[in-house]
Amino acid sequence: MEELYASTKERMEKTIKSLHSEYAAIRAGRANAAVLDKIQVDYYGVATPINQMAAISVAEARILCIQPWDTSSLHMIEKAIQASDLGINPSNDGRVIRLVFPQLTEERRKVLTKDVSKIAEDSKVAIRQIRRDSIEKLKGMKKDSKITEDDQKSGEKELQDITDSYIKKIDEISAAKEKEIMEI
Repeated sequence: MEELYASTKERMEKTIKSLHSEYAAIRAGRANAAVLDKIQVDYYGVATPINQMAAISVAEARILCIQPWDTSSLHMIEKAIQASDLGINPSNDGRVIRLVFPQLTEERRKVLTKDVSKIAEDSKVAIRQIRRDSIEKLKGMKKDSKITEDDQKSGEKELQDITDSYIKKIDEISAAKEKEIMEI
């Protein structure tokens, strides 16, 4: 049963990591290199992530600098950013691309907090699905007479406790992201 708990926790940790990466990609009015993670540049016929082609740094709170190692790729990176759904127009000085993140409007902040809530709810659903799978495994162990009914009941309670702790983590992470978005 300890193996079941460990695998359940491991799967739930992956859900938390996925939540963190989803939230990192939501721009909250300040520069964050993670917003570029999903953008691929057509670099000589190969789809390449920007962070593998350039040094990315935060120049100021709302300015992201992208300095390509190969300056001939500057225009390719610029086109990929413009074609993405980032909503920021890059400025190019011939050596460095600068992305200036505008202040978020109140309306945009509310839309982003709804997105954050939806992502959190999707993560909670994933956590509950993991719990359901683990409980099914417990029932299978009971059916195969590997554990007693009491062991099954205590196992279900333990799985529920694990689930509750991960749901609480998701709520905390979500609240922190919403607070970050609503900051002016």
